[in-house]
Amino acid sequence: MMRSIWVTIGVTALGGGAAAAQTAGAPAASAPAASVASAERPAAWQIASAVLPLPDSMRAGAAVLGYRGGKLVRLRAGTNEMICLADNPAQKGFEASCYHKALEPFMARGRALRAAGITERHAIDSLRLIDVRRGRIAMPKAAMLASLFAASDSFEPSAGRPAGSSMLHVIYLPYATVASSGISAAPAKDRPWLMYSGKPWAHVMLP
Repeated sequence: MMRSIWVTIGVTALGGGAAAAQTAGAPAASAPAASVASAERPAAWQIASAVLPLPDSMRAGAAVLGYRGGKLVRLRAGTNEMICLADNPAQKGFEASCYHKALEPFMARGRALRAAGITERHAIDSLRLIDVRRGRIAMPKAAMLASLFAASDSFEPSAGRPAGSSMLHVIYLPYATVASSGISAAPAKDRPWLMYSGKPWAHVMLP
């Protein structure tokens, strides 16, 4: 079963793992049963696979966070607005996430809290809410997050997204409500819907 994504977190490490990305975040799309965790991949493979959630035109300029010696590090500096988080080899299956750099303080805080041993969703949400209210984390007016999921990391990223993979697209609209956005909060598969209405991490789930 595919890993869940804490879209508003810093996924796994998306704040360390996007991507996973994340507690006050969106649920992951369905995917084939995940394979067992694999060994750490070379930096070039991590970079090439991490940017696959993005359109071709945005991949070359995205910054990439990945794994070296079991630690999350910057594998590549970026020249555009996007940050991509490579798959965490310690977890089953494959997951890569990319998001606008304006979300990085929020994502990084989620990663830091999980690294400190705080993994319960409500606790992470509560602490980040305090940070937002005290001005330690500034949320953007709007920002995109895209995640790619696959049952296995046994594929060649130069060939594109692996067969059988699935995508998740989210647009963050902090504090948005049904009244302010006109977007329904009722979950649906055939239209956009608003998740976490009124929260700093409110976001629109795209079909």
